[in-house]
Amino acid sequence: MERRTFLTTGSFGVAASTLAAPALAQGIMQWKMVTAWPKNLPGPGIAAQMLADRITALSGGRIEVKLFAAGELVPGRGVFDAVSEGTAELYHAVPAYWGSKSKGILLFGSQPFGLRADEQFGWLYHGGGQELYDEMYARFNLKPFLCGNSGPQWGGWFRNEIRSVDDLRGLKFRTTGLASEMASKIGMAAEAMSGPAMFQALQTGALDAGEFIGPWTDSALGYFQVAKNYYWPGVGEPSSAEECAINKDVFNGLQDDLKQAVSLASESLYNPVWTEYTTKHAASLQKLVRDEGVLIRKFPDSVIDALGKAAAEVVDELRQDGDSLVKEITESFITYRDSVGRYMTYADNGQMNARAVVMGY
Repeated sequence: MERRTFLTTGSFGVAASTLAAPALAQGIMQWKMVTAWPKNLPGPGIAAQMLADRITALSGGRIEVKLFAAGELVPGRGVFDAVSEGTAELYHAVPAYWGSKSKGILLFGSQPFGLRADEQFGWLYHGGGQELYDEMYARFNLKPFLCGNSGPQWGGWFRNEIRSVDDLRGLKFRTTGLASEMASKIGMAAEAMSGPAMFQALQTGALDAGEFIGPWTDSALGYFQVAKNYYWPGVGEPSSAEECAINKDVFNGLQDDLKQAVSLASESLYNPVWTEYTTKHAASLQKLVRDEGVLIRKFPDSVIDALGKAAAEVVDELRQDGDSLVKEITESFITYRDSVGRYMTYADNGQMNARAVVMGY
């Protein structure tokens, strides 16, 4: 698909329109899913349609979900409020977009130097995270589920090579969530915007650099046309969970089997979405280097060290938050991160390091 398709369908300027509560047609509920993405954007746009289709299938057709891309009914960043208020039944987005609601929400999506995709799912479903996720979103009349993950995101697209922390200071940089707070602490001018808007800002010089997701999605949006230096590791988002949130009144009004169908539709997509990203990121990166002249660059160790110190400050501030629920979420995340992280030294990290010795990758 061409990049201009996403720029056209990804408009973020359409005003919200008031729509009826779940429509009923011959006993079938017709749900509106609003998303933060252009329709069929490789990665999140495709995942959103997969979720709409799976809810419809697992409900036996008793819930028909129609997807509306960003800007079709509400702006991409307006989907949280639209579902909270009942304008639509559910949305597909990422928790990283809702920091203005509560800083605690941000931890459910990604954390600088934080959890990998499998660890993020593990925290929510085996480490007590889902209960806290539910409690936080209940404040906004929402029932949340994780339904996918992009895996490790990249450090970003830069016009110029980065040799030290000094090269980052003052750069206008697109990022989001807690990664934006980390970037700000080392002197970057962090700015939040949509993926299509990031391309336009890089093209005009309104941005010096930016990160969105990873090679598969990023190549579709054409960032390589305006910035050739592609940096790793993306320590701001070691993984980025995608979420589905349903209007709580609508969810509570479902029969038990339909609640289970909606829950399973979301949870069952987590691994397929994550592994599709991994598979297609790998293939897309090869094409970016071979066909587009993209230069893969690693952040210097001094930059990673500075970012790590900034990330620790961000998490420490969350521990001191005046909202007791934010503090509880943060402590739960830290406990799980430290426990699983220490184990991974011997498990996945050990296997990857051993493979690198023998295979070179």
